[in-house]
Amino acid sequence: MTPEEVGQRLVALLAPVEATATVSGGQAHSRATVDVPPDAWRAALLAARDDAELACDYFDWLSAVDELTDGFDVVAHLWSTVRRHGVLLRARVPRATPTVDSVVAVYPGAAWHERETHEMFGIDFAGHADLRPLLLPPEFEGHPLRKEFVLASRVAKPWPGAKEPGESEAGGGRRPIRPPGVPAPGEWGAIPTPAGAGGVGEGPRGGTPARPARERPARPAPGARAPRASGADPESAGPADGPAQAGRPGDPKPDEEGAP
Repeated sequence: MTPEEVGQRLVALLAPVEATATVSGGQAHSRATVDVPPDAWRAALLAARDDAELACDYFDWLSAVDELTDGFDVVAHLWSTVRRHGVLLRARVPRATPTVDSVVAVYPGAAWHERETHEMFGIDFAGHADLRPLLLPPEFEGHPLRKEFVLASRVAKPWPGAKEPGESEAGGGRRPIRPPGVPAPGEWGAIPTPAGAGGVGEGPRGGTPARPARERPARPAPGARAPRASGADPESAGPADGPAQAGRPGDPKPDEEGAP
């Protein structure tokens, strides 16, 4: 089945539920993408598994996408090992109450994915019996993959990816680029923003001022070197000056200086 046929088949199976079928990707990577309401999430995955024409017997992965004020998209990808086609299922849940039914009873392999999505995005999976932390310590607060979550490690020290060739902590290069996940200086935290983390010395809380750039003398243009001084002080001449003076072609030898 083509991606278009896969999407249309799943929409027909879910009727009268309002589902929308599109195609994502392109060429060999194109996939049928079906958007369903949150209350039809479990029914959609069950239909994709049990229908003989779809036969999506393999659970690939499940995750989420933060859509800011629009909520979260819970996304799952299924694959048919017999029919050799896949389908991408999406359900958008509101940001205030991000909850969707668990599909562990449909695909047991989704247990680990739902735990990770709950931990990273704060989305609840109703019916999941074990949503304990999977990757983070139990005392960790917040959900790191939400877009409003501030990555404190990027605020505490300069982000290595912001340094371009020719830049240095002493200044004189391009303006440091604020990395993703770091707010503007003075907008977060009680400690002054360190120099280089997102701008230098800005914001109401101030910042650590950068060292002033050292002024270097301008290089002379090619071929514009200053001529040597002819009457140099003999006492200031280096050791190499003596032999060079004595070894010039045409200079009189020491025993010939007094000759007539």
